[in-house]
Amino acid sequence: MSRQTPETAQFFLTAPSACPYLLGREERKLFTHITGRRAGSLHQLLSEHGFRRSQNLVYRPACEGCTACRSVRVIANEFAPNRRFKRIWKRNDDIVGKAIPAEVTREQYDLFTRYLADRHEGGGMTQMNFTDYEFMVEDTPVDTLLVEYRLGANGPLAAVGLTDRMEDGYSMVYSFFDPALAGRSLGNFMILDHIDRAARDGLDYVYLGYWVEGSPKMEYKAEFSPLQVQTEHAGWRRLS
Repeated sequence: MSRQTPETAQFFLTAPSACPYLLGREERKLFTHITGRRAGSLHQLLSEHGFRRSQNLVYRPACEGCTACRSVRVIANEFAPNRRFKRIWKRNDDIVGKAIPAEVTREQYDLFTRYLADRHEGGGMTQMNFTDYEFMVEDTPVDTLLVEYRLGANGPLAAVGLTDRMEDGYSMVYSFFDPALAGRSLGNFMILDHIDRAARDGLDYVYLGYWVEGSPKMEYKAEFSPLQVQTEHAGWRRLS
């Protein structure tokens, strides 16, 4: 049986579609499957070159004439929270986060659907049923975990982070939270918590996906300084 390696991986290109971040532009994605015993090492290598994982696929933007979407990662052991982030920490000092295996529950799914209905009404993910959610979480060929955030150790579920543990850090795949708790800034809190976990676990980075210069949806990522951005020719460099 053949074993997948960077040299044998087959890459495919999607058809153009409307860009969700920049008005009037089109996006295309380059993607490949990751499977088998070497999936973790291939995932690590491709992540270092700006790819992201979704189930057993990894992809990166390949848009003609546009390089606005760039992978970013926080340098965990150099991160120092600003005043706003300190307020978010304090506001959520009653939240208890616990890392668990990537196995779904009905409680998670109910929170997931409430989040999508409030934050992404009309989006494609709102049509996901429980089985779709199960595939999103559990169909993974790499070291994946969930972090459940509760109000108190045994309280109601407030937020969930789906995360890959990599050789050099944590890669945040997807996160969601209770829309009734929007005033707590739980999205930012989960990133802060992952940065803290990475530093405590001796990992260098927290991968945050893509930062899109000029997109209001992505501006918040630039606050998590020091932040490195992946460039086509110069590798990773600090975002000033």
